[in-house]
Amino acid sequence: MKMKIHDITLKIHGGMAVYPGNAPPGLRVYRAIPDGTSNLSELALGVHTGTHVDAPSHIRTGALGTESLSSESFVGKCRVLDLTNVQEGVTANDLEPFSIKKGEIILFKTQNSIIGFDKFREDFIYLEASGAELLARAGIKTLGVDCLSVQKFHSGNSIVHGLILDAGITLFEGLDLSRVKPGSYFFCGLPLRINSDGSPARAILIEGME
Repeated sequence: MKMKIHDITLKIHGGMAVYPGNAPPGLRVYRAIPDGTSNLSELALGVHTGTHVDAPSHIRTGALGTESLSSESFVGKCRVLDLTNVQEGVTANDLEPFSIKKGEIILFKTQNSIIGFDKFREDFIYLEASGAELLARAGIKTLGVDCLSVQKFHSGNSIVHGLILDAGITLFEGLDLSRVKPGSYFFCGLPLRINSDGSPARAILIEGME
């Protein structure tokens, strides 16, 4: 089978949807040809903008930053799970039929990818605590979700983030799975090498080498 690459990264632009409270992106050209010898631009954005990785320090003071995350968790065989039937939160009951195993990279495709990412929606599909507990018990390596936060909007706590990150699971948020069918792929998601509570990332799925 011929390899096919799917880019599952949200495009960064000034009008993109951002999680409330997060800094909107800005791109400024500060030198341009012909006045200068080259074109130079400046990019400003929050580390949790668009497709990104959450580090444990996102919710735990003094915890590891993105620079300390294992590179092995950024690449590997993965499964995109079809959760498009879920209407609110993904629960353990929703995940049990998939027989999730230790060391897996698991991506959720939900109604979020079908509805699209043009604007922020408070009623996005999220991960329930019971689902997070199942993933932590299973010992997966990496979780990727098609929403800007893994947990319910206005939840008032970081319980779900904690269940995932405290279990040593690398968390990618803001994946665009709208053009990807559920199934097996090879995943590659690379955050910037910065010591922060999160980092923008470029994420792809490779079909045909899984």
